Amino acid sequence: MNRASLDKRPDEVAAMFDEVAPKYDVVNDVLSMGQTRRWRRIVVDAVGAERGQRVLDLAAGTGTSSEPYADAGIHVVACDFSLGMLQVGKRRRPDIDFVAGDATSLPFADNSFDAVTISFGLRNVNEPRKALQEMLRVTKPGGRLVIAEFSSPTLPVWRTMYTEYLMRMLPAIASKISSNPDSYIYLAESIRAWPNQNELAQWIAEEGWQDVAYRNLTGGIVAVHRARKPGRTDAANADAQTALRRRGTRAAL
Repeated sequence: MNRASLDKRPDEVAAMFDEVAPKYDVVNDVLSMGQTRRWRRIVVDAVGAERGQRVLDLAAGTGTSSEPYADAGIHVVACDFSLGMLQVGKRRRPDIDFVAGDATSLPFADNSFDAVTISFGLRNVNEPRKALQEMLRVTKPGGRLVIAEFSSPTLPVWRTMYTEYLMRMLPAIASKISSNPDSYIYLAESIRAWPNQNELAQWIAEEGWQDVAYRNLTGGIVAVHRARKPGRTDAANADAQTALRRRGTRAAL
């Protein structure tokens, strides 16, 4: 299999990533003109994890997105459905927990993580809304969700230039530096077919997350969405509001 179809059969997509795993991170740095590193730093800041907390990094691939958490002494679990990616990552960072798993059926218990994050991977899931439900299930009440994904440039001129780059330049560059250039044609097509910032925010809210917001990066080429799982904080605030109302009623009497 050389190129995953846009119906995103998990076995095809996993096989595609298995094949490109050895050079995946280098190719990404070249194609993004070094922007991936900046995007990753912003995601880590948005997650805001602290020592003693547990972070689930989905679609972690070779673990480059997981490394900042491990380096900060945070327990991070790098989860991906590509065994090839996980093997490359485990050889490089044996100190990180690498777990094979499907985002639509995560192999973790309810309320297991303080934060769940996925960078440039939700687009490759065959049922992304089901994945959002699974992320909600494994996140602790009050826990955080952070998603980085390619999105829609905000300026029409920039959007046209970006589309030209995706469909013409990206495959041409990939053909010179990647072992599977067809996979980058899939990448370009999947980005074009992906919902824009507001549509993804709506999906997240409809699957049960609260306080959904997003930040555009690089003119909207990438958007970082943030949300929170309803939980103990909401219950405590509701109790406090009820108590205030009762005290106000008694004072009036």
